[in-house]
Amino acid sequence: MKVLRFHDLKEEDYLRLDFVGTFDPQVALESELKPFFQVLEECADGWMPDVVEGKRRRKYSHTAIWTALEEERGDRSMSIGLYRTKWPALDMTLRLYFPPLPSELDVTIEVKPLSVFTEAERCHRFVEMVRDWASRYPVSYASAHSVADDQLAGAPNFGRDMQTAIRDGFDKVYEVFWLNVFGPKLVEAVGRERVLSTPAWRVEELPNGAVLVVTWPTAAGFASDEARLAQARAHAHLRPDLDFDTVLRTLRERSATLAPVEPRFHPDVASLLSRVVDSVAIHERQRKIAELNVWQPPEPEEWLPANAALPSDVADPERARAHYRYLAEHLVALLHTKVPSVFKATPESLTDVDYQFWHEEFPRVFEREKLDALAVPAMGAYLGEVLVRHLGGQWIPRQKLEEVQVCVGERVWLPFVRAWRAMRTCQSLLDFSLTQLYRVAERHRS
Repeated sequence: MKVLRFHDLKEEDYLRLDFVGTFDPQVALESELKPFFQVLEECADGWMPDVVEGKRRRKYSHTAIWTALEEERGDRSMSIGLYRTKWPALDMTLRLYFPPLPSELDVTIEVKPLSVFTEAERCHRFVEMVRDWASRYPVSYASAHSVADDQLAGAPNFGRDMQTAIRDGFDKVYEVFWLNVFGPKLVEAVGRERVLSTPAWRVEELPNGAVLVVTWPTAAGFASDEARLAQARAHAHLRPDLDFDTVLRTLRERSATLAPVEPRFHPDVASLLSRVVDSVAIHERQRKIAELNVWQPPEPEEWLPANAALPSDVADPERARAHYRYLAEHLVALLHTKVPSVFKATPESLTDVDYQFWHEEFPRVFEREKLDALAVPAMGAYLGEVLVRHLGGQWIPRQKLEEVQVCVGERVWLPFVRAWRAMRTCQSLLDFSLTQLYRVAERHRS
């Protein structure tokens, strides 16, 4: 049964719920959890899981849930995953902890894309689900919000070191998100009257003393100026030590950071830069697009006019060309698992190679001697082979690799020099990409 692998899909903003409640370990597990799944089934509008995963995957049903939980039960904990086989994507995890650990029901829900929660009615059902869970399984704090904005806010540590954050948890109102459940202890610390008078779209006291606060009707609308005003009012109200104007300015800056930026990348490297952007954290992506829109790679200098080409100085040119093919195979051997296209030796595979070296930070991670002795020759030979195969290039062998040329039209190119320059730093992999050199050679082949 194939599910949508949430984190393998296109990176875009999504809604995340973090919920850590308590349950009664003395009650039979099926009885204790049945209300949880009944509420999920009633309220998961358009994103209901259809797969349960324990030791193996099964079609969603209560029987499948109990079986999966039993499969995953350990001495102190158990966890199962719930997913979808069709859009929108869902990554949901239910974890249970048992004595001698504190009895906890830990739920994480991620639904992609965030735009699923544009409709007010769907958001209302989501809020009702969290409300019912928080009423049945008391929480100290729970929240649901855009992941991108959540990251900009510094959650979950909010500037604290990890040890302090784990120890203290959400011990004061560090941030107000789209949906919040403040547990009784936090409510008393802030002041129950103050919490219940929070200026927000919905404020409700729950039977166990927790308070539900929802700042805006829709989760997807969190970045609008009206929603930011509501968020700032709620936060400044719950934290009177904060300045409202400062809070609002910070929220507006976050909205500006997340505002969509149209990519206008240099055409020779647009395919590569698109890959780079896709690998950047969601909350930094628009800023990265704006940065790369104004960045221009240097014009390739690794060429000579054809009439200035260095003549071959090897005794057996064919043997030298076979050696270049052999070196190119080294690159295939190095990258084929993560870059299957490397077998094809196409212009597109050059981009995949550029990206993989950049993504894995080869110049930073690996020893310089090994890079120059192994990776650079393989990279240069591979580039040369693509010039030969796709642009009708001709190898001009030389004893020194840095002098080896590939003649394409009225220019001869120096693929090993290009590879050497590219592999200096992570940034130079973009500045001196194989992709760009190929595109420029393509334009000058006739």
